[in-house]
Amino acid sequence: MKNSKAFGGPATALVTTAAAAPASGVTAFTFGDAEAVLDRREVLGYFESWSNGRWYEPPVPMRSLARLLDVNPHHRSAIDVKRNLLASSYIPTPMLTRREFTTWVFDYLWSGNGYLERVDNMFGRPVALKRSLAANTRRGLKPGQFFFINNRWEEHEFAKDSVFQLMEDNASQEIYGTPGYLSALQSLLLNEGATLFRRRYYLNGAHAGFIFYLNEATMNAGDADEIEEALKGTKGLGQFKNLFIHAPGGKKDGVQIIPIGEAAAKDIFSDVKSVTRDDILAAHRVPPQLLGVVPANTGGFGDVKDAFDTFYELEIEPLQARFLELNEWLGFEAIAFEPRAVPAA
Repeated sequence: MKNSKAFGGPATALVTTAAAAPASGVTAFTFGDAEAVLDRREVLGYFESWSNGRWYEPPVPMRSLARLLDVNPHHRSAIDVKRNLLASSYIPTPMLTRREFTTWVFDYLWSGNGYLERVDNMFGRPVALKRSLAANTRRGLKPGQFFFINNRWEEHEFAKDSVFQLMEDNASQEIYGTPGYLSALQSLLLNEGATLFRRRYYLNGAHAGFIFYLNEATMNAGDADEIEEALKGTKGLGQFKNLFIHAPGGKKDGVQIIPIGEAAAKDIFSDVKSVTRDDILAAHRVPPQLLGVVPANTGGFGDVKDAFDTFYELEIEPLQARFLELNEWLGFEAIAFEPRAVPAA
């Protein structure tokens, strides 16, 4: 067989046409190597903010990131455990209540941006800090300018220099932050895709179907009708019943059960779920035992207390330091955290 000329493109391949092969030959084709959707592109090249003449748009759609919170339980749980630990150690003040602080932290963790509006009294002194929803807050083109855009694209411009933005670092621009878990975005979506595939697999019924093949000469039409009625009786309340067939002198392969699908589908579902889960937790830097993950091995994940102490020291305390940047912006202490009590050895 001769291969025709290959054309460029990810889905183009070497093709053997029937005309090029003898009449009794085999027609075959192969596809090219798998390529990523963003191949030949710099991924971070998309992480730039364009302006509409009044404000900058985020490099990643904020509402899409918000929808990702409902995609995977480990993703949402990892964010929630950080938020809860930060909220439990926060010392509330009249300037920033625990409720406003908790929602501000939540915005920062899922979007990479947290916004607080400074509310001043008639004398120009700050009296309160109010969280501005990260999904709807936009940074203006002028320094200190921010907008709030509702779902109907109606805009409200905040007073100049009245909004504090805490943003996660980004290597491509310094207007908006992007969350660190974007590195595990493909694993996050693959985890959801595996779950949806398995759910559709069961709803489709392919896991339970089979062909009852009867080619037994010792059985007549009446016997076949009786077997059919017995099979019908296994549906509904009487499902999963066993059948007994007696055919003296019958052939070995006279009666066959040919499965169409199997309950244990060969899509390595559990492996996909486990690997993607580990990627997600690695991106969030959260130990699995803190999220209630059941270990697959008998050794487990180790002592949960040691894991918590390490996680608190390496993750929660650095996050507390990031939120203390608010004090630098205000010029006085409006936020503080309780020191973690370390038990005596």
